[in-house]
Amino acid sequence: MATKTTTKKKAAPKKPAKKAAAPKKAPKEKVEVKHSPRHPKARVSELHGGKEALAKELAPSLARDNEDSDVIETRLKTASNAQLLRLQSVVAAVKQKWGSREKLIEAIGDAQKKSKDKDYLAKLGTFPLPRLFDLATQVERRARA
Repeated sequence: MATKTTTKKKAAPKKPAKKAAAPKKAPKEKVEVKHSPRHPKARVSELHGGKEALAKELAPSLARDNEDSDVIETRLKTASNAQLLRLQSVVAAVKQKWGSREKLIEAIGDAQKKSKDKDYLAKLGTFPLPRLFDLATQVERRARA
């Protein structure tokens, strides 16, 4: 059984209608925007000059009363770059908002109405700085709610 083959003429494609000419725009000036690198190692290198320099900068702020900052500095040198950047942001936020670790502990005690409880404040003094910062932000959220 043979099939019939038919040939159809295809319609010629229509030409699009001419659009009104858009006014010519002035050429854009090239503005160089400096983007910071996304990778943690590149950010640490660019902003702080390396992991050792950032560890040396963070150690005094993270040291508690009974710890030596040199010991903390050697521990921080083995930490990941992302962790160092997180610690740096916590230290910067604490310095900006409260000024020091002791004032942060006082602020937490005042907000929880336990400023006269010396044992509680002593226990807060044993917490690492990021934990104190998290505790302070929790207390502030509860106070606003």
